[in-house]
Amino acid sequence: MGRSQQGSSIHRDNELVDLLLSEDEAREARRASLDWPSWELTPRQMCDLELLLDGSFSPLPGFMGHADFVGVCDRMRLVDGTLWPLPITLDVTDRVADRLSIGDRLALRDPGGVMLAVLRVDSLFAIDREAKARAVYGTLDRRHPGVEHLFSRSNNVAVGGAIEGIELPTHFAFTDLRLRPVDVRRRFSRRGWDKVVAFQTRNPMHRAHFELTLRAVEDLGARLLIHPVVGMTKPGDVDQYTRVRCYRAMLKRYPADTAMLALLPLAMRMGGPRETLLHAIVRRNYGCTHLVVGRDHAGPGNDSSGQPFYGPYEAQQLMRRHEAEIGIGMVACPLMVYAEQQDEYLPADQVPDGARTLSISGTELRERLARGDELPSWFTYPEVAEELKRTHKPRSEQGFTIFFTGLSGAGKSTIANVLRVKLLEHGGRAVTLLDGDLVRKVLSSELGFSKAHRDLNIRRIGSVADAVTRSGGIAICAQIAPYEAVRRRVREEIEGGGGFVLVHLSTPIEVCERRDRKGLYAKARAGLVKGFTGVSDPYEPPESPDIVLDTSGVTPLEGAHRILRFLDSEGYIDMEV
Repeated sequence: MGRSQQGSSIHRDNELVDLLLSEDEAREARRASLDWPSWELTPRQMCDLELLLDGSFSPLPGFMGHADFVGVCDRMRLVDGTLWPLPITLDVTDRVADRLSIGDRLALRDPGGVMLAVLRVDSLFAIDREAKARAVYGTLDRRHPGVEHLFSRSNNVAVGGAIEGIELPTHFAFTDLRLRPVDVRRRFSRRGWDKVVAFQTRNPMHRAHFELTLRAVEDLGARLLIHPVVGMTKPGDVDQYTRVRCYRAMLKRYPADTAMLALLPLAMRMGGPRETLLHAIVRRNYGCTHLVVGRDHAGPGNDSSGQPFYGPYEAQQLMRRHEAEIGIGMVACPLMVYAEQQDEYLPADQVPDGARTLSISGTELRERLARGDELPSWFTYPEVAEELKRTHKPRSEQGFTIFFTGLSGAGKSTIANVLRVKLLEHGGRAVTLLDGDLVRKVLSSELGFSKAHRDLNIRRIGSVADAVTRSGGIAICAQIAPYEAVRRRVREEIEGGGGFVLVHLSTPIEVCERRDRKGLYAKARAGLVKGFTGVSDPYEPPESPDIVLDTSGVTPLEGAHRILRFLDSEGYIDMEV
């Protein structure tokens, strides 16, 4: 375990900003807000606002203006020279931005309309997405979650200015663990904890995590703050409710007066080295003296070419350069492996030559849970395994979505109908068919065919499919769905509650045109139908479909059987039943 050179010399004397108004001031702001423009905060903005209001993002007084934004992107510095690694901005639609002027007040509201804060506008600026992506994330690859969010889920204009807090966002889950920095500092003080190591995580903790954190506190003579992120993490991560139950179970394993658990409503950008510095600043504000930094800390995995976005030790190297300035020491976390003969976890570089080591990757863990396999005791503790099994049912007991995409005339609706009947014949789950034409008539009758409206239509279909999947049913979605970004977004949402199978009907356009009974292709080529996919509007083939099916020489029944065989091979159904 790498010991920080800062030792016990790190101090927690930095002040926290206080952005919350008094009750009388908040009451007056609510009354005056009737004349102000409003903005409904996105999920990420809700997280950012909460960390601004509770002091986690000290010393930031609000959302960044243009000068701070440029300084952070280019130099990791605010205008006043303060180190800050990631831009914290409030992006709004052009429509809202056009109504704003410098000096205005903007009411910031949650999705239920509750005003949480007031922003005093002192900056309005356009965001250069490419420049920001290159500077902050070092890539334009959409496989990076931060880049994907920037290009697909953010707006063009940022509003900067100091904020005045009306109230913190309301949470109903695990309220006893939602502690502000000032609350955690007080608890440290009451317990006499003057040296505290923070452990950042967005995953369940297993035996390797327990061993490395225990080593850290023993090496430093410190205490431990288990501080998991429960805001926004990487798509596909275990949900926060399951994770918190796992953390609570794990907490009992530590010796008395050694560890404490608190939750952090941070929206992760998966920004690797830069985000590591943000994690350190936040934990300093919580009163911690050290932060465990692992290999590829806050890394998003591999890029489109299969290479890691960041080097395994880039985060540790950047943290080491700035730990003294931030005011929190780094505990460099080694790769921990299980040595079978020794029956213990050891740093990889301390394993005896020739010793057999065991490990389970995140992918293998998900596969074991999907198959209903027992998790070995050397990997995790029984109480953690039980919590994971409660949430992650075997695929044979999960709901799932089958999502068809392809050109008009590719055969989506026909195969989907055959598949529906075969699944009903098989039995065991309710089956819901969401056909593109029917959805357009009922669920999205007011929408047109612009890219924004097409994306909204697919997101609506995805929301219904998600509800069906989470309830244990089967949703079959059959629509063109021409854009990769929204298909990926729907997949991410649904996979949080069950299975997702993407079926690409790759039928060539000339075959689709020959099948066209409505004459839509002919009308599109004559210019009578605008924005027609494959003719005057693009179709983006899926990057990684689960099934690719060219229906040129395949009957609908044969196509449905191919999908059924895939479902059987993946464990969703048993075709022998």
